[in-house]
Amino acid sequence: MKKHFGQVTLVVLCLLAGAGTGFAENIVIKGSTTVLPIAQAAIEAYMKANPATKISLSGGGSGEGIKALIDSSTDIATSSREIKESEIALAKSKGINPTATVVAIDAIVPIVNPKNPVKDLTIDQLSQIYQGKITNWKEVGGDNLEIVVISRDSSSGTFESWAELVLNKAKVTPRAQLQASNGAIVQAVSKNKYALGYIGLGYRDKSIKAVTVGGIPASVKTAISKEYPISRPLYLYMNGEPKGETAKFIRFVLSPDGQKIVVKEGFVPVLDFVPKRGSFPYWIP
Repeated sequence: MKKHFGQVTLVVLCLLAGAGTGFAENIVIKGSTTVLPIAQAAIEAYMKANPATKISLSGGGSGEGIKALIDSSTDIATSSREIKESEIALAKSKGINPTATVVAIDAIVPIVNPKNPVKDLTIDQLSQIYQGKITNWKEVGGDNLEIVVISRDSSSGTFESWAELVLNKAKVTPRAQLQASNGAIVQAVSKNKYALGYIGLGYRDKSIKAVTVGGIPASVKTAISKEYPISRPLYLYMNGEPKGETAKFIRFVLSPDGQKIVVKEGFVPVLDFVPKRGSFPYWIP
């Protein structure tokens, strides 16, 4: 179902339009591995309609994307978390004025190996497991064996969202095995019967089993209804108001065709997302 990406995946899509055609603006996109499937598919569709445009795409994590924006080495930073106040201050000190656009909503899904009998965990159980307070599957209705805790690394927006929504900002146990991408977590859990991990909604496949949270499955429907408790927006960050080809690309992602790509990749369309009053500046075309 899902394309998996490594920590640093570079996709350079063709740019030559043919003789006599002027050069189009180049676009560089860096950041979140969670957003990679959406960005990849959107770029492929966009390039079919705009064959003269060059777009490069790489992962590495939300923090790396925002750092690239601050360093002026990317046009768009993809992120699965909101930019931090410290990052905003650093950006402004370098003449960068970050602006956000929300392109999708994601549900973060706890996953286990298909051979693991556990089907449901509460937020409190997940929190205690990731803090190292619950260490054996028998404590949550499973086999009498140690839980292998697998987490994203600290540069990941998914890691920070999990820390906020599940751990209430408590520290992850030092026993946790850290992985650099959603795909790496899927692979690790698929190979270990007693592992527990978490991934973006669009990364589910048959090699792992999604665990419900408090009896509620992660899905487009439950994320839209806000029944599912672990969800967050997915962002594109730019320097000020985007212009030219960059603005055109973002408009495409937010268009009906672009939002169909979001759904096809297993994520939740933006629909009527409304930023909170007084929050970070958003660009909504």
